[in-house]
Amino acid sequence: MASWRAASRQSRKFDGHRAILFTSAGPEGRLLLQARRGSLIQDRFPDLVAAAEQLPQGLVLDGELVVWDTATGRLSFEALQRRAAARGCTATALAAKSPAFFIAFDALQIDGIELLALPYAERRRRLEVLFTARTLTAPWTLCPMTTDPAKAREWLEDWTDVTGVEGLVVKALNHRYRPGARDRAWTKIRRGSTAEAITGAITGTLTRPQLLILGRHDRTGRLRPIGRTVPLRPAAARELAEHLTPAAVGHPWTGARFTSAWGTRDVLDTILVEPDLVAEIGADTSVDRGGVYRHPIRYVRLRLDAAVDDVPRCGGGPAATAG
Repeated sequence: MASWRAASRQSRKFDGHRAILFTSAGPEGRLLLQARRGSLIQDRFPDLVAAAEQLPQGLVLDGELVVWDTATGRLSFEALQRRAAARGCTATALAAKSPAFFIAFDALQIDGIELLALPYAERRRRLEVLFTARTLTAPWTLCPMTTDPAKAREWLEDWTDVTGVEGLVVKALNHRYRPGARDRAWTKIRRGSTAEAITGAITGTLTRPQLLILGRHDRTGRLRPIGRTVPLRPAAARELAEHLTPAAVGHPWTGARFTSAWGTRDVLDTILVEPDLVAEIGADTSVDRGGVYRHPIRYVRLRLDAAVDDVPRCGGGPAATAG
């Protein structure tokens, strides 16, 4: 435990959208927000644009966008999804009802000086100095950090009961920042049993999906089935139907058959879809050696902010068996 404490730092993991923040005096305005997939989304968050006067020029921060729902008095991922899709007058109206916050957890550039090659410990120190020197207040928030395992354990046990706080992220103190890479030096620890998977097939129809057949890539990059969901609720089915795309030629599961339950021979009537949607799932720990869940999986929600490369890889296993 002592070596773990010396080599890493833990921060709370918030349930939001990852984003990169830029400040500039250029023609695009003083604030730019870039989503994980590269699109600029500052027009969806006029409240953050208006608050950019607190920030210095030449700043690049990595962080999480979250939204506070004034009606429920808590962080709301659903309200964030609505805001991320809104523009113009609708975006302004939603900003008044569900204000956004940017929770900064890394500094990539300060005062125009690039910090990517610095170890995380030094980037974090400069981020803390920035918040103190500029006396930054909401909507700009500094993500809490600790190197104390006892404090991290307290956060995991107590703060994950708060809606919008999913768990912890453990980061190596001596690592530089790697743009565009899924940093394997960062480990996510959730208190609950939620995870991510890729939607590769469905039962029902594209307009009314009933079940999802989910997969993950193995170490060779091959998409392996890992399980199926329980029947979708009507609202979830409607949400998914808006984003499902019929499979193109060359789908990795072409010709595969999927069973209705682990260990049975009953075959599902499935439709292959483009494997480009990430689903958040809830499942138990009954998993075989190939990473296949033995019991049906609970669909939680669609993760439009996540890419398939963000989904953990499975350990392999047969390509045409899914429970």
